[in-house]
Amino acid sequence: MFELMQTPVLAALLLSVAIGIIGSFMLINRSQFIAAAIAHGSYGGIGIAIYFGFSLLLTTTLFALFLALLLAYITYHDRYRSDTLIGVIWAVGMSIGIIFVDLTPGYHPDMMSFLFGDILMVPQSDIYFMTGVDLLLLMSVVLLLPRFLAISYDITFAQLNGLNVRAIYAYLLILTALTIVMSIRSVGLILVIALFSIPPFIAEKFVSDFRIMMVVSGVLGFLFSLIGLWLSYLFDISATAAIILVAATAFFGVVLTKKS
Repeated sequence: MFELMQTPVLAALLLSVAIGIIGSFMLINRSQFIAAAIAHGSYGGIGIAIYFGFSLLLTTTLFALFLALLLAYITYHDRYRSDTLIGVIWAVGMSIGIIFVDLTPGYHPDMMSFLFGDILMVPQSDIYFMTGVDLLLLMSVVLLLPRFLAISYDITFAQLNGLNVRAIYAYLLILTALTIVMSIRSVGLILVIALFSIPPFIAEKFVSDFRIMMVVSGVLGFLFSLIGLWLSYLFDISATAAIILVAATAFFGVVLTKKS
């Protein structure tokens, strides 16, 4: 069992770093819908890669980055009235992926893993990619955290202080896109937003400092993943679904406890 779980546990640890950082920024920016559009729209890159025989990781990354820049432009210019365009991008991206997969000869049983994830089957190439994204996230937080917080809490104040708000906001969405791509094999496009939303939500209820919230979110994400992996081994069920249900149980437990 130990040898079997080594790679999934490592993937869960790498995911927890991204959950702590990007998940926390998603929460304070209320950008879960934007992140979901990138996640679901990225299916277009998967379909294109499969049809043309391109590198799946590279093609999906480029497609996700394109969506991130497009959404950055749309939401920056009309941040509070862009729901329709975000929904259209979401649907078009998935439709492109579905059509290209349909046009590809043969049967592709691994497509379900892209939609719902399978942390037990993460390839070594994805581990390297996840490590690289985590290092980029950590470096970005160390160098740019005050700027990220400035545009998250008060864009007008950031602009008055001479910050290039448009570039910082676009870069934050680029980091979000890279995080989503690194999570595809582990969590899947359908479930990724839930895993990136629940730990920061819980952490915010107990801590007020943003830096501590990122750390607590990451720890919670890793804990939920370990419990989910244990349950999947114990009951022979989907590891990703078990992780999400563990996180959801904690979510509802906190909500009910706080209300009472």
